[in-house]
Amino acid sequence: MTNEESNKSRESFLLSVTETEKVYDTDARTGLSDAQAAARQQTYGKNKMAEGKRKSLLRMFLEQFKDFLILVLVAAAVISGFLGEISDAILILIIVILNAVIGMVQENKAENSMEALKKLTIPEAKVLRNGVQTVIKAEDLVPGDVVYLDAGDNVPADGRLIEAAALQIQESALTGESVAVEKNLSDLSNPETPLGDRLNSVYMSSTVTYGRGKFIVTKTGMDTEIGKIAGMIQGTVSMQTPLQKRLTELGKILAVGCLGACIVIFFIGLVRGGDMLEMFMTAVSLAVAAIPEGLPAIVTVVLAMGTQRLVAKHAIIRKLPAVETLGAASVICSDKTGTLTQNKMTIKKVYANDGIVSAEDIKDDGFTDSERLVVRIGLLCNDASIVTDGSGVKEIGDPTEVAMVAYAASLGYQKNEYLEKYPRVNEIPFDSDRKLMTTVHKDGEHYYSFTKGAPDVLLSRCRNYLKGTGSIPYESVALPFDAEARAEVEKANETLSDDAFRVLGFAFKRYDSEPEVTMEELENDMTFVGLTGMIDPPRVEVKDSIHECHTAGIKTVMITGDHKNTAVAIAKELDIYGEDSIALSGTELSSMSDAELEEKIDHVAVYARVSPEHKVRIVDAWQKKGAVVAMTGDGVNDAPALKKADIGCAMGITGTDVSKEAAEMILTDDNFSTIVSAVKEGRGIYENIKKAVHFLLSCNIAEILILFIATLIGWIQPLLPVHILWINLITDSLPALALGVEKNDDDIMTKKPRDPKESIFAHGLGGRIIFQGVVLAAISLFVFNYGNSHFGLDEGRTMVFAVLGLSQLTHVLNVRSESKSVFSKQFFTNRYLWGAILISAVLQLSVILIPAAHPLFSVTFLNPQEWLIIVAASLAPLVVVEITKLIGRLVRRDK
Repeated sequence: MTNEESNKSRESFLLSVTETEKVYDTDARTGLSDAQAAARQQTYGKNKMAEGKRKSLLRMFLEQFKDFLILVLVAAAVISGFLGEISDAILILIIVILNAVIGMVQENKAENSMEALKKLTIPEAKVLRNGVQTVIKAEDLVPGDVVYLDAGDNVPADGRLIEAAALQIQESALTGESVAVEKNLSDLSNPETPLGDRLNSVYMSSTVTYGRGKFIVTKTGMDTEIGKIAGMIQGTVSMQTPLQKRLTELGKILAVGCLGACIVIFFIGLVRGGDMLEMFMTAVSLAVAAIPEGLPAIVTVVLAMGTQRLVAKHAIIRKLPAVETLGAASVICSDKTGTLTQNKMTIKKVYANDGIVSAEDIKDDGFTDSERLVVRIGLLCNDASIVTDGSGVKEIGDPTEVAMVAYAASLGYQKNEYLEKYPRVNEIPFDSDRKLMTTVHKDGEHYYSFTKGAPDVLLSRCRNYLKGTGSIPYESVALPFDAEARAEVEKANETLSDDAFRVLGFAFKRYDSEPEVTMEELENDMTFVGLTGMIDPPRVEVKDSIHECHTAGIKTVMITGDHKNTAVAIAKELDIYGEDSIALSGTELSSMSDAELEEKIDHVAVYARVSPEHKVRIVDAWQKKGAVVAMTGDGVNDAPALKKADIGCAMGITGTDVSKEAAEMILTDDNFSTIVSAVKEGRGIYENIKKAVHFLLSCNIAEILILFIATLIGWIQPLLPVHILWINLITDSLPALALGVEKNDDDIMTKKPRDPKESIFAHGLGGRIIFQGVVLAAISLFVFNYGNSHFGLDEGRTMVFAVLGLSQLTHVLNVRSESKSVFSKQFFTNRYLWGAILISAVLQLSVILIPAAHPLFSVTFLNPQEWLIIVAASLAPLVVVEITKLIGRLVRRDK
């Protein structure tokens, strides 16, 4: 093949049949010889997906330790071990290793997307070699091979059709269009023709649903459209989630702050003449106090609990951070078919005797003869069926024909009964060239031919039309199909088409004896009856969900392989498409620069007839504007965009294995509303994680300040390392975990999405953490000073040990809400929190009340006066924070 021919072959859909034979040096009558095929396989390789270079499990495991907070925790484990706290060091290491294992498993699942792609390779193909039809392994196909296709076959490679007999191919996995495409041998001239409109070509991974054909292979393996998608998946880099970014930021802040405080305390102690080893141990205990070693485990558990709640709402989360990422979503790019719509063609309009009427308004007692006959023709001139067996209801056949059977059944017309009454005796199958289908039925001593098809073709073959009401024979009330009547029908057809309905026309002829089965006899001089308009209607609940998105500041965008007018019609009905919205086709998108797309993207509500590359480009454009993008999809063509998006949502029912493996979330009901539920859950989870961070850090700051201030002013250390470690153990676990199951606020979906660049300490959280840490520290230092000066050092240390532990357990109630009083209606809503407080309080008190624990923890018995001070001091943080919340509410009310 010359360079010129090689360049031309990249646009094989633009070649005629003769040009295709010439460019690929083949003969449609004989195919390739074995020698030619062997030589080409040396050049092009096997017809299969290239195996991506996969990471080993060990490498995946080690890469989990790149996270800064994880490294800080490893350092904490080393420090704890150095202090002799072996059990604490082991606990931290278990947490770290558990998180690494979970991350490794998630990454390993993500890498399986390429494995799913390889499963799409077709095992065998019917090919013409040496002039003889034979069956070979599909992986042995090469460019220039001539391949046969029959109904039920999977297309084994990309190619240019050279024969097509009523050939229909389902390409939804590549294009997203739900209806099978009628293929033909037409010559195309526009290089920008979208894949879904290349009617003269076939593509690997699609399925023949009707007819037969033959094609010349033009692309194999990774050069095919499906191969390009495989390459895009390999080249797409998964984005770090907002939560991962915030935790990394938090880890760095903690590490720097901790290191600085430790160095300051160490040198202040030395300057004051303290023992070097003692000061080093004090600094190290401060480091242990500063690091919330339970945070990664808490985050993991909170996310895991969120995933379990989402399972009940028909969403399966494959990667834990995806739950939280959904909460930050500001744009949802949704597929149309099956997600926003029911993925089920439905008769919505009927045009007959009385003009266009809603299909739902036609009832048995209100039927005109024209309407009645439209339903009967649609039912009898039909190869589809709806059957019920042990596994449920099954729809068999072309979606448009299934729609007619379902509509007839809703009106009491059962297909089996009518076929018994009017048996089919002959037929002329549907043909994509003539765009008609005709069946012949016996009615007593008479015969009827019923024809359905494209209105423009059907109308040109009709002599009469049915008008008015009357009894059988219908032709008794038929009128001549004059120019005025024809114009009326054409206007109705145009109206329905403009509203994005798929329109079918219906006609009949009556015979006194069985007619000759020819197109000339059956499909000419017919009597026109009516039209039906069908569409894949929106899901009933989706409109409310989209309104909820609007309220929550989330933009909804429709991306579909369907035609623009159909997509816009559905988008308008769902309120996705507004007055200032625009729609772009794939061709229009290709002609736009990145700068032009970024300028218009805020107004684009619908993208139609798009390719996989377009979908990735749309996601990328939104991400460059700082948006967190959720992307839905079900086909192989959606996989690159699903992986590129911040959160990929694959369809569980109609989705391919490839799309599921590339996504972070799978919708088991294929429903857009499930995404909105997941967004709400994700927002709640992030808020709960913030509450856990708020609680842990404010408590840790208190511990740091106690040690820091005591060292600074020359006090004896109020807390020993064992005290710090014990308090961290009882407060960093159960209470913090219980915050993770707090119920969502009622107004959580009325707020705008948070900025993904926003710090976890934004909106005053950092200030509140520091202030409340100072309060806890001040109360504890006051209690220690009072106890030490009035009752003795052992009593003072025991009192501050009790107060710091118990005050943190009351403080956990403060962080449940930033502004609402702790005594609001949510006071008793979290029974897990109250259980955690009770268990932790019992553990803290038992150390002081059980004599055997005294030597281990360096504590002593306390008298009633000392306990009274402890109770008052432990409740003091609750009082102080409640006062600050009240002041805050009053200030906001005055503004």
